[in-house]
Amino acid sequence: MVASDVDGTLLGPSETLTERTLGMVRRVLGDDVPFVLCTGRPPRWIAPVAGPLGLTGYAVCANGAVLLDIGADTVVEVHGQLEPVLLHELASALDKALPGCRLAAERIETGPADHDLRNFVIEPDYHNPWGDDEGRVAMRGEVLGKPAIKLLVSRRGMTSEEMAGAVRAVLDDSVDVTYSSSGGLIELAAHGVTKALGLADIAERLAVPAEAVISFGDMPNDVEMLRWSGHGVAMANGHPEALAAADEVTGPVTEDGVAQVLDRWF
Repeated sequence: MVASDVDGTLLGPSETLTERTLGMVRRVLGDDVPFVLCTGRPPRWIAPVAGPLGLTGYAVCANGAVLLDIGADTVVEVHGQLEPVLLHELASALDKALPGCRLAAERIETGPADHDLRNFVIEPDYHNPWGDDEGRVAMRGEVLGKPAIKLLVSRRGMTSEEMAGAVRAVLDDSVDVTYSSSGGLIELAAHGVTKALGLADIAERLAVPAEAVISFGDMPNDVEMLRWSGHGVAMANGHPEALAAADEVTGPVTEDGVAQVLDRWF
């Protein structure tokens, strides 16, 4: 089985799939080998990538919290929830560690995927490094008022690395902190909910052992997946944590690094 992160791994700065990458994924699928997207993206952001690639199987979304059946556009499994009491405790700690931060909550239920954003709730002035054009604006009490799979934290004027360091210093091990961009956004999830957890779920469903999985990634939210897979590959453009966790480093996304490695087998 082949598993790949999306942004910074399959998609470069232009956010388009190259012909070489498209052709290589088709070769993988043509050999009846599953190709799984493993991403921090929510289910609503999967179709623009899965469609051109011809993927209809499973995808790991929200950094392992959600298992999506792409063909049926249905959430089939949710791993881990942050309950409102914990969300409020986290918010208090975050205000001390990152004064001026803004919060957002990603909520997911099993069943048909949500595409109308009713389950993505953001505070006023919440900043998304991928664009501020989605999310239902609400006051903090509503953002924290229901179980969520992720609590997202933005802070203008800081990098994600700086934010993660400050937050980890004040939080206990009830949550894990990660990020997939350096643009001032971190993500908090229930402890142990990672891409590795979601990918292991899919591997079990498809009866594929971990040693028969090759995975690709570029950021700290890929580290556990790279370590869990039989062969973990980091992109040359990746974060130092991803590079250190990988068994191999391939070319950057701008040089079709994923395709370079897969060309050895397919």
